[in-house]
Amino acid sequence: MLVHELIKKGRSDDIAIVDDGRRITYAEAAQSIKKFRNRLYALGVRQGDRVALFSRNSAEFIYTYLATASLGAICVPINFQLSNRETEFILHDAETKIILTYEPLKLEGDFFQHDLENFGETPCEIDAPELPADFDENSPCVIIYTSGTTGNPKGAVLSHKNLVRNTEQIDVMNCRRENKILCILPMYHCFGWTCCVLYTFYCGAEIHVMRVFKPKDTVDIIRDEKITDIYAVPSIYRLITMLAAPSDLKTLRLVMCSGTTLPLKIAQDFTKKFEIPISEGYGLSEASPIVTLTIPGEEREGSIGKAIPDEELKIIDDAGNILPTGDAGELLIRGDNVMLGYWKNPAATNEAIDADGWLHTGDVAKIDADGYLYIVNRMKDMIISMGENIYPREVEEIIYRFRGIKDAAVVGVEDKLRGQVGACFFVVQDGAQVNIHELKKFLQKNLALYKVPREFYELKDLPRTSTGKISKRKILENFLSKY
Repeated sequence: MLVHELIKKGRSDDIAIVDDGRRITYAEAAQSIKKFRNRLYALGVRQGDRVALFSRNSAEFIYTYLATASLGAICVPINFQLSNRETEFILHDAETKIILTYEPLKLEGDFFQHDLENFGETPCEIDAPELPADFDENSPCVIIYTSGTTGNPKGAVLSHKNLVRNTEQIDVMNCRRENKILCILPMYHCFGWTCCVLYTFYCGAEIHVMRVFKPKDTVDIIRDEKITDIYAVPSIYRLITMLAAPSDLKTLRLVMCSGTTLPLKIAQDFTKKFEIPISEGYGLSEASPIVTLTIPGEEREGSIGKAIPDEELKIIDDAGNILPTGDAGELLIRGDNVMLGYWKNPAATNEAIDADGWLHTGDVAKIDADGYLYIVNRMKDMIISMGENIYPREVEEIIYRFRGIKDAAVVGVEDKLRGQVGACFFVVQDGAQVNIHELKKFLQKNLALYKVPREFYELKDLPRTSTGKISKRKILENFLSKY
């Protein structure tokens, strides 16, 4: 099966999408996808071409993605929070000229922007032909750009097989056609797309689209629309717990959390108030993204669940040896959901996926005797804020461009709402002065807002290791001892 064919599993007259007051049946959604498909074809989109998609959640986002896939082209969903500089990098790297966007973008380069909301309404006399017989499930479907540890993001290439197989693997969640799934998570992100969109269509169920997350609106939708399934990150559950009454959430049957570690306090408070546990999962873009899930009713404190069906896991030490049960080491995974590789980056692909097909996650984990997985630490220098990955190296490179900065380090610190935020520690060049307000404005211009550090501290010097490298461990220790 191909990704765009998943929507065919729904009954024609059943509601497929509820978005901005519209209730769209499976038949109507299929017709809109066809209109988008024909328009893209008329614009010259062919098999293997890349089509960029820059938008908040909407029915039109879904139409564009599936229409692109149905042409054998490759969708490039872009985080709408990114700056123009970051967006331009992705467009250039993916070698795409066409971008469908929900708002005009000020871009440098020959990019053809099209209004996403009205894209399917333009009359199109041409009917795009069917895919050729040699097109199969191993063909690329999407490029998901993940923040890069060395500055620029890398594009994880996922095939139709990767996405469809991962959708099938998460059917242990037992969603059925009568269920109603709330899509709060951004569709540009694998977690939101696979779990909230593809899995909903696979089950012939009903997806309720939230274009903008607002805590009160979320509670209202859950109550008024009788939502049964919700996928979100910890901070959202914390806000819902603060605002909702137990009666508001009485229709929920599945509450799933992923994207970052779920604090025990948030889980306990939610369960105590609403009498429904939060099930945890784990994944990464390179795995389409789900790797482990907790079956409702089988939660285990601190665990992110067990491997999904037909997913292999192993824990290794620095020498590559498989570790015994309970020992912590790097988590490796293997399965049909593992990406094809990084776009135009064979070196990074070979570093991530070994000769035997094992994907090195970069996370330190352990597995208990019952098969439950626990994340112990992250090997990568990464901050996770509101479910978004932030790589300090990328942020630091922009900070170093600001006049007067001599040294800089971005470190993740705890935040009650976001999980983590970045804290910037910097040293000023001799004779120079740095205005923190101006530095923030500079960063906001060049980075997505969620990547901009929340706190700034000017120091005389940054601590270093014996080899002269900046010691982030020591910076964090000093920070925690003072604040």
